[in-house]
Amino acid sequence: MAIAQRLQKLRQKLAEKELDAIFISQPENCRYLSGFTGSAGTLLISQDSAILATDFRYLEQARGQATNFEILRIKNQPAESLVELIAGRGIRKLGFEANHLCFASYHRLAEKADKQQLQLVPIEGLVDSLRAVKEEEELACLVKASQLADAAFKYIADKICPGMKEKEVAWEIEKFLRGRSSEPVPFDIIVASGPNAALPHAKPTERPLSPSEPIIVDLGAMVEGYSSDMSRTFCLGSGDETFTKVYNLILQAQLTALANLKAGMTGEQVDSLARRLIKQGGYEDAFGHGLGHGVGLATHEQPRLGPNSADILVEHMVFTIEPGVYLTGWGGVRIEDMVIVEKGRAKTLTKARK
Repeated sequence: MAIAQRLQKLRQKLAEKELDAIFISQPENCRYLSGFTGSAGTLLISQDSAILATDFRYLEQARGQATNFEILRIKNQPAESLVELIAGRGIRKLGFEANHLCFASYHRLAEKADKQQLQLVPIEGLVDSLRAVKEEEELACLVKASQLADAAFKYIADKICPGMKEKEVAWEIEKFLRGRSSEPVPFDIIVASGPNAALPHAKPTERPLSPSEPIIVDLGAMVEGYSSDMSRTFCLGSGDETFTKVYNLILQAQLTALANLKAGMTGEQVDSLARRLIKQGGYEDAFGHGLGHGVGLATHEQPRLGPNSADILVEHMVFTIEPGVYLTGWGGVRIEDMVIVEKGRAKTLTKARK
């Protein structure tokens, strides 16, 4: 039923944009619209048809998962095969995902389209905007993934000690998550200590953990394709004066954003709630990323919370709130939680202690 409703919503958007059909190539969008989880599949959706094109390896899987779709076996490039299939279907304006289709695939698509007098229309964010508002079944998966993340942090907080290497800690977390039925972790787990914590997307190294230095742990689980994303920063022992100052500032910035977020606000407005406090604390230049991002089938999706974001937050959107400060040579502090807009306010899904 969910797939049928999603297709209906997409077809309404196609009508609004005066498109006869759309070519879907982004994997998360393919999964969202069809239920197909294979790594090689593309969709062609019009007002009266829904086709999934894949190769021999995934035919049986596609037939079992994408029951609302006609399954087409292809041997050539998906774009070429689908354009050839369009012939005789009265399709003249075809949308394609401009933010995903690579240039080589677009070039092949355009060559085929020209021969059929088919107009290609670049589209961005059409399906992504549908995915931004989560359905009940999706929310259940996100809650389970958040609970797994909380449990993983509690586990590692009790186990971590000076001398352990960043890579060792990251592996312990991943083993714990997989042992608790998480699917493959949605992103590389971050364990960054001391100066390494000044890198927002640090990779775990052989560096041993030392007392009194900042340690950022960024982790997530996956349940039925849906991810969680959570960060915590702590010290083994007492932190120095800088740690105390920066940590308290980031915690206050996050709590302020959580408390004052309301449905109808833009991503920029929510971002400014936290950014204003960080600026007043003297660390404006050390907060170089947005306050948050949507989470679902992709770890980073709509909505975006940051400067210049016009994304409007509405009921049942799920996203992160993650202010951070990063100081070269010393380290950094980031506190990240996943939240849902519920009854117009932010409800926190990740609950590990801060």
